[in-house]
Amino acid sequence: MQIRKIHHVAYRCKDAKQTVEWYGKYLNMNFILAIAENEVPSTKEPDPYMHIFLDAGNGNVLAFFELPTKPPMGRDMNTPAWTQHLAFEVGSVDDLLETKARLEADGIEVVGPTDHTIFKSIYFFDPSGHRLELAANTGTPKMAKMLDDVKWDMLNEWDKTRKAPQHARWMHDGSYAE
Repeated sequence: MQIRKIHHVAYRCKDAKQTVEWYGKYLNMNFILAIAENEVPSTKEPDPYMHIFLDAGNGNVLAFFELPTKPPMGRDMNTPAWTQHLAFEVGSVDDLLETKARLEADGIEVVGPTDHTIFKSIYFFDPSGHRLELAANTGTPKMAKMLDDVKWDMLNEWDKTRKAPQHARWMHDGSYAE
């Protein structure tokens, strides 16, 4: 068996309608499907929910569940807030900056743009507290090849030491030259 693609990724949200409207307004995601049941199909547990699906482009689907009978949403307090996030690719750095301006104009705090050498990103939170990243690729084929050449060495070193390998230090120290 070979995985063809991610069918959808699902998260919980605080308010399904607010989520649909927010992702439409700020990320231009169209609302494509709603499923609502009073019983969970897989477990048969009685639990009403609203399951919404958004078009994240190129066949990618982002989904959310609103669960009104469950305790309020939380997050893993042992994991830093910057770690778990959804990253979406945008077409250009200009798209990134335009979206940042729209978010900030409505009072949404945005971090960045952050230069990761092979892409630039901005970071912000949706109304349910999910951290989002928008990324515009800026890397070159040479950079991609350099990273591909060291990926296993880096992973193997990390596996032994749990310290950051320096094989791709050029990404963060400004020493890369084309």
